[in-house]
Amino acid sequence: MSAAQGTPVREPAAPAPDGSGVLVVVPTYDERENLPGLVERVLATVPAARLLVVDDGSPDGTGELADAMAARDDRVAVLHHHPKRGLGAAYVDAFAHVMATHGAHDVGWVVQMDADGSHAPEDLPALLAAARTEGADLVLGSRYVPGGRVVNWPWYRDALSRSANVYSRHALRLPVRDVTGGFRLFRREVLAAVTAAPVSSQGYCFQVDLAFRVQRAGYTVREVPIVFTERCAGASKMSGAVVREALWRITAWAVRDRLRTRERPATTR
Repeated sequence: MSAAQGTPVREPAAPAPDGSGVLVVVPTYDERENLPGLVERVLATVPAARLLVVDDGSPDGTGELADAMAARDDRVAVLHHHPKRGLGAAYVDAFAHVMATHGAHDVGWVVQMDADGSHAPEDLPALLAAARTEGADLVLGSRYVPGGRVVNWPWYRDALSRSANVYSRHALRLPVRDVTGGFRLFRREVLAAVTAAPVSSQGYCFQVDLAFRVQRAGYTVREVPIVFTERCAGASKMSGAVVREALWRITAWAVRDRLRTRERPATTR
């Protein structure tokens, strides 16, 4: 039975410490300077994991570099995503690709993380351990739980992120501290269930969208502290348009959620 029918679906296998059965999805756009180091660190930290680079038609040649890396290491694969349609669309297409090309016995867990080095691959074992020991269906790498922190962000980026998290948590009634972060580990069946319905969010509110879907479906969510470090090379993809999309979408989801709650019939005893 699916989560939508009231009983969350679980796969029995927990992620192994070495990354067996884990696939790391990394979307890229103009990340040529950052990608090689990230891939090396991921595979050094969880050597049995596999990595899927989803390139959005990078003009700086990131996609071609990823192809060369995949030719040298069969743990690396590349999905060329054209035309550029944003972070959310890249992830949705990547998840569909994973479900279509890898069986549950092959990939039982899916990680999403940024390519710019802000998410430390060395934190991956902590995410895997939370899924293994706490039975989590979604593990969030959190900047805002005890032990988590942000390094080298200007004050206005930190203020924007914290404000976005406070607004999202309260508007959507989410019991997590970092709902906008992009370093996550999903149980495969849970990811398939929550992306079965169309996902229209394109920018960074995609992260809020999926966390909201997982929580409302009744799955188990855990947070583990991570150290988030501002990129050393390349340019941030944050923009005013991204912020505006997140604000109106989250507000719309909150209104719809409250209307549905109000319309739900009272339980009789």
